[in-house]
Amino acid sequence: MDFGIGLATTLDSWQVVKRAEALGFTHAWFYDSQLLYPDVFMGMTLAARETKSIRLGTGVLVPSNRLAPVAANCLATLNKLAPGRIDFGIGTGFTARRTMGQYGVKLADMGRYVDQVMGLLRGETVACELEGKAHKVRFMHIDAGLINVADPVQLHVSAMGPQARKLTARLGGGWLNFSGDNDNAIASLTDMKLAWGNARRPRSALYSSLFALGCVLRKGERLNSKRVLAQSGPYVAAMLHSLLETVPPEHFRSFSPTLCTALEAYSKVYAQYAPEDARYLSVHRGHLLFVRDDEKAFITQDLIESLTYTAKAPELTDRVDELRDAGYSQFTIQLVHGHEDALEDWAEVLKPLGLKALTRSSARKRTGG
Repeated sequence: MDFGIGLATTLDSWQVVKRAEALGFTHAWFYDSQLLYPDVFMGMTLAARETKSIRLGTGVLVPSNRLAPVAANCLATLNKLAPGRIDFGIGTGFTARRTMGQYGVKLADMGRYVDQVMGLLRGETVACELEGKAHKVRFMHIDAGLINVADPVQLHVSAMGPQARKLTARLGGGWLNFSGDNDNAIASLTDMKLAWGNARRPRSALYSSLFALGCVLRKGERLNSKRVLAQSGPYVAAMLHSLLETVPPEHFRSFSPTLCTALEAYSKVYAQYAPEDARYLSVHRGHLLFVRDDEKAFITQDLIESLTYTAKAPELTDRVDELRDAGYSQFTIQLVHGHEDALEDWAEVLKPLGLKALTRSSARKRTGG
């Protein structure tokens, strides 16, 4: 099993990624939500210059926010700096679009976008729709050595629903899943395997990654500690943000009693955000960075326990081991800004499962992916 980290992109992200590489983590995924974090490709570029073996990925890029040729150009440029270490993670969009008052792009549009980007990264001429008309485009100076399309850029697709999983299987990409508990994560993997098989792809070719967020409890620490709220609370808050914007209040009772109570209470605060036609400007502030004061009351111990990977180290080791046995290829822990030192705690959790600090020889072996 591979182990990765996910983090909000900053101009200092490279320092965390470099430490993760030394500890034996194989992947680093950078959030791509403009207006919330600095530019993803700037953060990845700095990390590419400062690391040798760890893979660097967009976690995740959204089609509508960059033209396909622009995205391909960025990825090919990174591939020049870190040959064979670049991952193209893509999704239909959560905060990358919600921060602008938009919802996810259509799956068909994402599929065409991926075909265009990956075609360009293979050095092909592709048809891109620009301003309502298809135009043939390609890299003009591949032979000049300014970019790198010789080493493959790996595709990974964030796919939550059945149709998105079918698209992932059609594209043949890695699968990115986000979950806070093993039962849901394993059930989703079962569904993804079915879609993969239906697309007549060999089971061994499916590369599946689970992204999770949580806190490694210290001796005597309880779920209501400030540290737990800081490290686990942002994921619960993000879940509430999404549900408040997509689920009608009359459907809240379809969730667990604890989650229903939180949504009903939070919805009253949400209704007060202004301006009324742009409440998203308030609700997404702090997304995966911190818990705002006005939402702390809704981030309960029960929700932290049920929606995040928060527990003592031995229990977390067992939970990740169960994910590995179920067939997950990678476990990625998402680090909260300002609490990057949690990386050391998670390294101890993952050591029994094979995480090993890199020696010089192993680092050379992993370079190039």
